[in-house]
Amino acid sequence: MNLIKWTPMWDPFEEMDRSLDLPMVRGLRAFVPAMDVYQDKDNVYIDTALPGIDPAKVEITVENDILTVKGATQKKSEVEDKNYYRKEVQSGSFYRSVALPTHVLGDKAKAEFSEGLLKITVPKAEEVKPKTIKIEVKNK
Repeated sequence: MNLIKWTPMWDPFEEMDRSLDLPMVRGLRAFVPAMDVYQDKDNVYIDTALPGIDPAKVEITVENDILTVKGATQKKSEVEDKNYYRKEVQSGSFYRSVALPTHVLGDKAKAEFSEGLLKITVPKAEEVKPKTIKIEVKNK
């Protein structure tokens, strides 16, 4: 006897679990941009996808080694009363803060926006950069 395991294409319980992970803002699920944070010896880098967002409406701050990105997106639709089967595209404000992995110089941070991707570069503070110590050889 062969048993075949049936796996549904769409799992409503998985969908519910995923939706519960999102923060609530005024009774609605908020748009929280995903962030990649990585570093090298000199800088901390943050990449976040903000498709359809006007970069002029995005504010970036670094305070006490915490980076905050906030802004707003507006829904532009000529027809406001649609009969949605599923609505996932969010509009409104967004806010995201992440603790950076090391002490940084927030006032020297730079940001670039290209094709929906925001790339932020924050230099590390001198005291946390690796230091190379040269060995002095003395002959007796």
